[in-house]
This record gives sequence, C-alpha cells and structure tokens, in this order.
Amino acid sequence: MKFTEIDLAPDLIARAQAGERAALAAFYQAFSRPAYTLIRRIVPGPAADDLLQDAFIDAIRGLPKFQGTAPVGAWFRSVVVRRCFMHLRSPWQRSRDFVGDLIERLEANRATPGLALDLGHALEGLTPLGRLVVWLHDVEGYTHEEIAAATGKTPSFSKSQLGRAHARLRLALGAEAPSAAPCALPEECVRSSTP
Repeated sequence: MKFTEIDLAPDLIARAQAGERAALAAFYQAFSRPAYTLIRRIVPGPAADDLLQDAFIDAIRGLPKFQGTAPVGAWFRSVVVRRCFMHLRSPWQRSRDFVGDLIERLEANRATPGLALDLGHALEGLTPLGRLVVWLHDVEGYTHEEIAAATGKTPSFSKSQLGRAHARLRLALGAEAPSAAPCALPEECVRSSTP
C-alpha cells in the first residue's frame, strides 16, 4: 500500500499529535511497512532498520507541527525520504563508502604484484595526525568539529588532514589520484599533500 492511500482518521492524528501512546502505535502500524519498503529501496543493508526508527522519531517530534494541509501519508513519506537523504550525504556514510571502495580495489588488485598493499600497511604510511583523523572520522564517525575539539585544532585543519590522508591512501593502494588535485606525476601529488 502506498503512503497516500493510507487514511488515518483526523481524531487519531490529533491524539497522536498530543502524544497518546495508542494513537502513536496506530500511526506506526499504518506506516511501518511502506516506510521500510521505501527505505530499503534507497538504502540497502542493515542501516535500513536504524533509518526506520530515526524516521519515526522525526515524525513523532514533528507531528505537533503537522498542519494537515496535505495527507499525513505524503507528509510522513517526505520525513522518510529526508532521513534517507541525510544518511546518504552524511560524511560518515561517504567515508564508509570511500573506505569500502578502497578495500574492494585492494582485493581486486591482489593478483597484480607490486600494486596491492594491505590497508593496515597503507594506514601506517600516514602521518600520525593523518592516521588519527582518518580513524576518528572514517571509522569512529567523529565530525570535524569533534576532531578539532579533541586535537586542539580547527575543523578546517581536520578537513585538510582528512583530504591529504585520503589522497595518500589512494596512491598507496594503487587507486587513481584525486581529481580535485590534478598532478602530472604521482610524486607531485605526494609532495603537494605533505604537511
């Protein structure tokens, strides 16, 4: 069933807006299946379960502001899509994709002697600060502001360290040099990213 085909009584919506548990449970029962189906189409994998929960939390917080100018199903669908979009464009998700791509390239290059290095060795080749920023940002999910607070630096410093470290990892793992910093020779990219 589509979101817009789900019809909830106005008094049920009003009770849900007031925070009544039974009304919120009915809201969840009505929308959980189509919301989960939509999320799974946009975000495959185990993150879908968390996104479903996050979308309902967003909806419960936003229900008191719901004006009723559009069907509640259309409104909730926009909440779900917004939550999926936030997930996909989050720095954490982009970093996970980056590291995942590096690992896939590493595994694909294992048959080519001289090109394959393991990720641990490539990380060891980074400066200690670069390795710290990569680990905190890409693995632990810290924001640049949190890294800045932990290191006593600025968020822009953290961003530049992350960019340099990613460029070095690409080079170490035999991936293409980043397009944002075109270099004639790989040595120039390494030299230009040296702190």
